[in-house]
Amino acid sequence: MVDLKGQYRKIKPEIDLAIQQVIDEASFINGDQVTKFQQSLEAYLGVAHVIPCANGTDALQLAFMALDLKPGDEVIIPAFTYVATAEVIALLRLKPVMVDVDPDHFNITIEEIKRNITAKTKAIVPVHLFGQAAPMEEIMNLAAEYDLYVIEDNAQAIGADYYFSDGSVKKLGTIGHIGTTSFFPSKNLGCYGDGGAAMTNDSELSKKIKMMANHGQSVKYQHDIIGCNSRLDSIQAAVLNVKLAYLDDYKEARNNVAAKYDEALKDLDWLQIPERINRSNHVFHQYTIKTKDTSKRDALKNYLADQGIPTMIYYPIPLYKQKAYNNYSKLGIHLANTENLCQSVLSLPIHTEMNDDEIKYITTKIKSFISN
Repeated sequence: MVDLKGQYRKIKPEIDLAIQQVIDEASFINGDQVTKFQQSLEAYLGVAHVIPCANGTDALQLAFMALDLKPGDEVIIPAFTYVATAEVIALLRLKPVMVDVDPDHFNITIEEIKRNITAKTKAIVPVHLFGQAAPMEEIMNLAAEYDLYVIEDNAQAIGADYYFSDGSVKKLGTIGHIGTTSFFPSKNLGCYGDGGAAMTNDSELSKKIKMMANHGQSVKYQHDIIGCNSRLDSIQAAVLNVKLAYLDDYKEARNNVAAKYDEALKDLDWLQIPERINRSNHVFHQYTIKTKDTSKRDALKNYLADQGIPTMIYYPIPLYKQKAYNNYSKLGIHLANTENLCQSVLSLPIHTEMNDDEIKYITTKIKSFISN
């Protein structure tokens, strides 16, 4: 699905030098490389504060910890997303309210958010799934109307731009009260281990998140609030600082692959290529097709596997049907779009090192599927 070795080979001298510098300095935790990466990412995103942490799930948890929500408070999230979005909410004894998504661009919709707001609703978590924006302008307006927090789960769309109706542009992850992201190795900006970050333009929230990530202290051995231990180590920061300079190139490479997939697959009447929205560019963390007949998805996946082509299903089970979340679901809940997507989506290989021969081989095999 990704070629991390090929990507590394292209920037090997820079990566090796950055790692060696950390080893030479022997400053492995909260070293200069972490500060350097933090500042570089702030400049790239155009955001006031970036707080690096150990992983993307921690970033989400730290965001919610900083908001001082109370047990039982409700947080609206899409039902079609990775479990981490709901996991941290449940761990903090909040209530994840899972709502349906758009069947074509896969993201939460403003109509579903409105339908699920109650007196207990305190926050909304738009997930920019597969690399494309949720409707952020409408979400922020709705949040202001109901006095709600917005926490962006931007683990899959770092580097994507969002275009507001007034002509202004912001990077995803910098629009809500807090944004979060992951630097898992397969992400568009990935390190060589685990890593994550929270982003905000609110100085007080930034200060609080930073303290919470460091055992609740801003001065060593003075613990003013309850925190945890979530740090981005210096080696990972050094890797990320090198790769950040290439992020826009990676974005362009992924879009080039997506465009070639589109051209090859657009006329197949039995599948649907990814929809683009006009309010955001797409950074294609995943290139996800849908089979119009859900019974064909698994057969296609198996057929491609037989041809040596890896694919993935993101995600095979709605969150509300996961055993761990039975207590958070309405009895008999049925979200039609989410359940259809879980049975019809299939993500194809997409990464920065793909060449035309690989793309042609994959698309030729997909085209031959129906005749087999």
